[in-house]
Amino acid sequence: MKEITIHAPGTVANLVCGFDVLGLCLSAPYDIMRVKLLDKKEVIIRTTDGFPLPTDPAMNTAGAPLLEMLAGLDQEVGFEVIITKQIKPGSGIGSSAASAAGAVVAANELLGNIFSREDLVRFAMFGEKVASGVKHADNIAPCIYGGVTLIRSIFPLDIVPIPTPLLFVTVVHPQIEVRTSDSRQILRKEVLLKDAIRQWGNIAGLVAGLMKNDYELIGRSLEDVIIEPVRSILIPGFHEMKKRCKAAGAIGGGISGSGPSVFMLSKDEVTAQAVEQVMKLIYDRIGLQYFTYVTTISQQGVTCIV
Repeated sequence: MKEITIHAPGTVANLVCGFDVLGLCLSAPYDIMRVKLLDKKEVIIRTTDGFPLPTDPAMNTAGAPLLEMLAGLDQEVGFEVIITKQIKPGSGIGSSAASAAGAVVAANELLGNIFSREDLVRFAMFGEKVASGVKHADNIAPCIYGGVTLIRSIFPLDIVPIPTPLLFVTVVHPQIEVRTSDSRQILRKEVLLKDAIRQWGNIAGLVAGLMKNDYELIGRSLEDVIIEPVRSILIPGFHEMKKRCKAAGAIGGGISGSGPSVFMLSKDEVTAQAVEQVMKLIYDRIGLQYFTYVTTISQQGVTCIV
């Protein structure tokens, strides 16, 4: 096989209380990537969508992981990557992770699947470092593994897939950009012990709720006392939206990744669509353009098409 097309899905990182350690994979939206195997040790990046993304592979979230992959290979091979982004950069639903994960999964397929999924996560984290200055796997892991993942540790890498009940995800992406690097800089470097204890309880409760199919426990655990109070100031209408979406039947939700997107979980599609209408009404009133998605949790992650 000399070339392959893949769909690299969006992801929701943090899942409210699990900053940098929890994430879920969305069924939509997804980027489309075409990767070709070259007979020269180089990485070529091309885009088709008009987004001002760097084509220098070392500065590109798809290119940097491939350079890292090639550095450890004794084969004279390279890759050309053609990216059609449907996940807008800066949206907070894993745009950089989709590029990074999609690139390494496609490359590995072309190489005969010589790397494990953990290896692919390690490579892909170099793309996240390009995007935010920090290696983190809370978007990368679910994008590659599918479903919900817990990143217990990055060094050494320890990824735990979490079984989940059927959940519908409603996402609104207001048309403002919140750069991941900027949203990290405003966070507090230290937290109170009482806040840390409450957060630990929420993370444990969320994981337990997902594994036990306990929707009420999931809802009670979708609380963030450390990150959300700071980042929410960057998202217009956030607190009203969260309150009204829960009143419409959502289990709970919050900021997707670094924002500005907001996600809500629901038990059924009818409720998820009602939540979408609430999101639309709020941003229509504010006068801010937006995109919305009603989708499910993808259990597959990056999907090879051809």
